[in-house]
Amino acid sequence: MKVLPIESSATHPICIAGKRACPPEDIGGIWGYKEQLEASNNPDHPEYENLMDWAGEDFDPTEFDIQAVNAKLAGLPK
Repeated sequence: MKVLPIESSATHPICIAGKRACPPEDIGGIWGYKEQLEASNNPDHPEYENLMDWAGEDFDPTEFDIQAVNAKLAGLPK
């Protein structure tokens, strides 16, 4: 863990780094997300079509958008 000095211009909380996309809502916890990742990488997987329809074909598990995360954090009640 890294603790940074407080920046007077920063609005807290802020995200300073991240990796991968958040699992889709109602995926079934870590086990459902693992299955979804396995299926999305294998069109021959028996659940490929169902999971791709459910999560959407534009879902990219490798995507991380720090600006989007910080925009959501900025909207939280202080």
